[in-house]
Amino acid sequence: MSLEKSRSRAQRTSIDTEEARAWVGFYRRVGHDPAIAAEVITELAADPEMKRAHLALYLCCRESLRRHEARETRNKRIGQFVRGLCHSLFIRPVVTLQQRLRNGRDMAVECLPEVADPRAAAQVRRLPRKTAGTATRPASDQRPTPADPAPATAEGPAPPDVKVPLRAT
Repeated sequence: MSLEKSRSRAQRTSIDTEEARAWVGFYRRVGHDPAIAAEVITELAADPEMKRAHLALYLCCRESLRRHEARETRNKRIGQFVRGLCHSLFIRPVVTLQQRLRNGRDMAVECLPEVADPRAAAQVRRLPRKTAGTATRPASDQRPTPADPAPATAEGPAPPDVKVPLRAT
């Protein structure tokens, strides 16, 4: 009988040996590569006899897929946290500053002192003054300043110190 046992081992073909090596390789690789684990699970699920023969491999593949899913979920949570942290540290302060500057600009303009514009002062001098006794300004105030000569109007002649261009008729 010892001769028969040795012959059965010797009769093992190189194909069987390579098949055994491939299964051992699957055991090693399914822990690191979820794509291979998913393929092995689909193959083992299709053949119940093979699934029974390699149940440990099937379970290793399932565990590998669970670890991969947990890793992806953890990475997703960490990514959300980092994005939120970066948003609150870098983006939110800039946006808040922009909003405050936009709103504060109007207040800052109102806080500035009024600028005395010489053109505005000349315009104010030309406006009629309404007092209790008179409806118009005195004659001394009606003369335009040399900086702003008043053109002649259709209602009346121009003051003597203002040059009016002649019209060609």
